[in-house]
Amino acid sequence: MINTLFEKKVLFWVQTLGWFFGSLAVLLLLRWMFLSFLHRRSGQGPTSLGVVYDTLRWPSVLWAMAASLKIGLRFADLSERQNELVATWVIVFLIFSLTLVVANVLVRLLSLYGNLRNLQFATSGLSRAITQVIIYSFGLLTLLGYLGISITPALTALGVGGLAVALALQETLSNFFAGVLILIESPIQVGDFITLSSGEEGTVTDIGWRTTRVIMGANNSIVIPNSKITSSILVNHSLPTRMMITPVDIFVHHTADIEVVERLARESAAEALEAGEGVLADPPPAFVFDPGPLPTHFHCKLLVAVADRTQTGLVRSAIRVRLVKKFQTHDVPFPLGERLIGWP
Repeated sequence: MINTLFEKKVLFWVQTLGWFFGSLAVLLLLRWMFLSFLHRRSGQGPTSLGVVYDTLRWPSVLWAMAASLKIGLRFADLSERQNELVATWVIVFLIFSLTLVVANVLVRLLSLYGNLRNLQFATSGLSRAITQVIIYSFGLLTLLGYLGISITPALTALGVGGLAVALALQETLSNFFAGVLILIESPIQVGDFITLSSGEEGTVTDIGWRTTRVIMGANNSIVIPNSKITSSILVNHSLPTRMMITPVDIFVHHTADIEVVERLARESAAEALEAGEGVLADPPPAFVFDPGPLPTHFHCKLLVAVADRTQTGLVRSAIRVRLVKKFQTHDVPFPLGERLIGWP
């Protein structure tokens, strides 16, 4: 009798573990074949199949283990209630993990597609947040539906408490809808160089569901509520194009020969262009005698094209260094030092 019970238990565990490890080996083999196919088809560089491959590598192992556990327990000596409980938890795990994986894949595909197509909405943090909320909501509704839980009472409670929540989160909701308006109207985009009405300027790095982040030239980050972006005046130096014209102010004495000053200024711009110091050839540099004669000096401007706002300081510095050396070589007089008070 004892031997018979012992043999039955051994047979039970051998059969259960055999089905578990056998099905696990088959599922892992199928997983390896599928991921290998994705890896071969993804090619080099970021691709949609590459995103799916990277996202499925670890969750697919857990899915294989969950399915093998379900198969192995089918031969276990469990009650009907225990089998239902195990099956329920396995399905709950699969729904939960699939929701996370689908949200991750869609967010990464959205970001990849947005970078390739230069789409504002796809590359912003707000789009990632909205995508995750939508997928998580579908996953939660699927899970509740599988468990047989009615969502009608929850919706009723949300309707009753919605007004109180809206009042409590009025500022947060204002920033959220302001972020949506920013993405729809596109007054600024990720990567744009902007100047705020308060004087700060920098490059937009992210437009989130509540705030917009801007990196300044000193590598400091400014966090701006989205409602401030839509309600204040700012300058977007990247619209309509990133290319811009920057003036290089030139001050000389009244006795200076303006034709010589113009020639030396154009030569400085041409040398900076040949040296690859940020000056663009199209449109070509222009010299203007503006505002011209002033009580203390002549004020001229050399207008040069640069690729974007971040290049203006370096370009001006390069041209000024060359111009000062040329003025010194050609004896172009500078304004008198004691009369510099009141310069713009």
